[in-house]
Amino acid sequence: MFSDQLVLIKGGGDLATGIGWRLHRCGFPVVMTEIALPLTVRRGVAFAQAVFDGETTVEGIRARHCAAAHVPDVLAAHEIPVVIDPTAALAAELAPTVLVDAVMAKRNTGTTIDDAPLVVAIGPGFSAGIDCHYVVETHRGHTLGRVIAQGTAIPDTAIPGALPGLGVDATRVLRAPVTGRLYPHVQIGGLVAKGEIIADCRAEDGTVSALTAPFDGVLRGLVHSSVPVTVGMKIGDLDPRAEPVHAWTISDKSLAIGGGVLEAILQHLSQNPTMDRDEAFL
Repeated sequence: MFSDQLVLIKGGGDLATGIGWRLHRCGFPVVMTEIALPLTVRRGVAFAQAVFDGETTVEGIRARHCAAAHVPDVLAAHEIPVVIDPTAALAAELAPTVLVDAVMAKRNTGTTIDDAPLVVAIGPGFSAGIDCHYVVETHRGHTLGRVIAQGTAIPDTAIPGALPGLGVDATRVLRAPVTGRLYPHVQIGGLVAKGEIIADCRAEDGTVSALTAPFDGVLRGLVHSSVPVTVGMKIGDLDPRAEPVHAWTISDKSLAIGGGVLEAILQHLSQNPTMDRDEAFL
């Protein structure tokens, strides 16, 4: 039903993956773009992991890293192509019906409302009706996943949601203690105790700083060891609920945002029932 409605998603992190996964399940062909060394933390549920491993599967759906020339072949195999294309220049070649900016840079890094017949942006940094047709709210709470047709999402607070049983002062976000390289001691999905070393961070001068667990929990995510890190950079996610399965399943937040994008697309298609990719760019 939606096989001619190509969706290009900028970004391959966990929120972008929730969007791509939901759209793929609904029959939309999906292509994703990424940078050469994705900064994704929750790699167990991110199609960006295909950049490192060649392919990856998230809850039954496979993504494959490929060159732009092989996108049709990967789509024909009912998989999601992941192309290294930091500026999403591929959009000009593929002429998608829908472009989704899911980079989550908290600012607009170059998306315009003219990039596709329908442009949807995720989170703060965009104004619906100016930068894009719709914005989908990413802030946890009553408005999560809502489709905004006029205006902006809630501004970034830079404060992660409160953790169950730990209060507002604790944070699940793990940050790099120094600028350098990461050497993990714990794999994603592993249980860790408070004070346990999760990874060593080796600075450029050779000194090593330990990244330790601030509380008991499950390591939900950690940036890939090939990614250079800078001091204060978000590099990990520790979950006090201690459910290893959460590291490998798409979150409620990602699914809600994916549902918002799906709503925006279906609304657009219902208002433009004869539109396809070729017509849109004539």
